[in-house]
Amino acid sequence: MNDSWKNPLSLFDVSGKVALITGASGAFGAVAARALAGAGCKLVLAAANGDALAEVAAECKALGAKVVTVSKRPTDEAACDHLADLAVELFGSLDILVVASGMNKVAKIDTLTPTDFENVMDANVTQSWLLTRAATTKMKQQPTGGKIILVSSARGLLGHPAGYTAYCASKAAVDGITKALGCELGDENITVNAIAPTVFRSPLTAWMFEEDEKAKGFREGFIARVPKGRLGEPEDLIGPLLFLASHASDFYTGHILYADGGYTAG
Repeated sequence: MNDSWKNPLSLFDVSGKVALITGASGAFGAVAARALAGAGCKLVLAAANGDALAEVAAECKALGAKVVTVSKRPTDEAACDHLADLAVELFGSLDILVVASGMNKVAKIDTLTPTDFENVMDANVTQSWLLTRAATTKMKQQPTGGKIILVSSARGLLGHPAGYTAYCASKAAVDGITKALGCELGDENITVNAIAPTVFRSPLTAWMFEEDEKAKGFREGFIARVPKGRLGEPEDLIGPLLFLASHASDFYTGHILYADGGYTAG
């Protein structure tokens, strides 16, 4: 009998794995860092906000994880390669990549500048591609392969009326990278998937959870389109993350997993 039948939860075991997380001080990156730390991973955490990164790293260390931090956003090929090299040099492998770094510029098309558009595409698309490329080089050299998790958005599938042309385009491109590499790396023992959240509680969205009239009006209008009847909480991202980071998802690649309470289904 396969051991998986005796202990199905072992499929989700990532203890001892080495994870590289970019954007580790941001909303999703911090959730990924804490969750993988609690699950027993060794971590390389990168983010531009050094103070916030130090706080996340301290929380992960308190959970028992070995943690190395790089207080810089990887914006070019050399920086992305350096992070992948660092994980292997310090911990011996690179098993999991979570690309949670990115940005948005909200503006209608007649006021969004070409530079603004290029900056969003660079942060969300080019850097995702470069980090995935750097990690893939390492993972191909490992008999265990690896797990690549990109962060997309429900806006990669759906438009938005409030000036999201750059963001929607960038996340649709992340979806395309995910699907293309899921096919390209399918026989390399490397899976490539994306988690696509809708509105989640974070420092940037905290106002949406307040009780003033503006927040309540937005929240009620948005929740009316969410079958689960609420906005997302950080804890809602932990299960999908562990699934995609572990052996439980070995037969799943090229997928966009919508963490949205059913928002994109209706």
